[in-house]
Amino acid sequence: MPSISQGSNATAARLAPQVHVIDSRSMASEKETPVRFQISDLNFFYGPKQAVFGLNLKIPKNKVTALIGPSGCGKSTFLRTLNRMNEIIRNTRVEGEILLDGQEIHSLDVVSLRRRVGMVFQRPNPFPKSIYENVAYGLRINGYKGRLDELVESSLHRAALWDEVKDYLHKSAFALSGGQQQRLCIARALAVNPEVLLLDEPCSALDPVTTAKIEELMFHLKDSCTMAIVTHNMQQAARASDFTAFMLDGRLIEHSETPKLFTTPTDPRTEAYITGRFG
Repeated sequence: MPSISQGSNATAARLAPQVHVIDSRSMASEKETPVRFQISDLNFFYGPKQAVFGLNLKIPKNKVTALIGPSGCGKSTFLRTLNRMNEIIRNTRVEGEILLDGQEIHSLDVVSLRRRVGMVFQRPNPFPKSIYENVAYGLRINGYKGRLDELVESSLHRAALWDEVKDYLHKSAFALSGGQQQRLCIARALAVNPEVLLLDEPCSALDPVTTAKIEELMFHLKDSCTMAIVTHNMQQAARASDFTAFMLDGRLIEHSETPKLFTTPTDPRTEAYITGRFG
């Protein structure tokens, strides 16, 4: 279970007080880009322990937003609030507002929400089924009938996996490599055509070649899908995202366009983190 890091950010604590400034260029970009998620005054609790504090963030449509920060700072907890995955954990509580295309997500049916907002986890988690049935599973439980072959093939193409598995669709998904299994999980999530894809450190267990494939895949998916990715890899955030949000001790410290955040951050704690002085 995620928790707030206690005392691990002593270096950051000695730096200047919290400042959250987005310059005029970033503000202009937000105005020009439609917003998919708007999060306002978000607080999240595991029992009596608060993990996210007063978070305000806009996630733009058809862009990649990276969430960075030290382990235990609330990134994954925040990501899972966006499709209400935290509700499966007992004694949790959320406060504040999360709007998906202007609708409060807690007023939506949770099944339809998760159909619209898919998720890919840190480690590949294919089902103990064939490659074909892994992708078809979500389609079946969501009532899709007919055209399954076409939809499975389309999803595997979108996940850049079709050419590698087209002759082995009825083999076990466990026969695939780790990187292939992760792309299979992405194909499974894409099969129901989600509006948003949440990725929680999807490349942390993968080699650099496979990581590059998934980053390229993210680039191509932007035309049809909004993405938010948790990553500890600063190079990955810089390469693959359009916007970056830096979190520390459950708080959003800074959020702006990725090139600006990595070259001219406004908060000294952001600079300390991205230059490796703590974290």
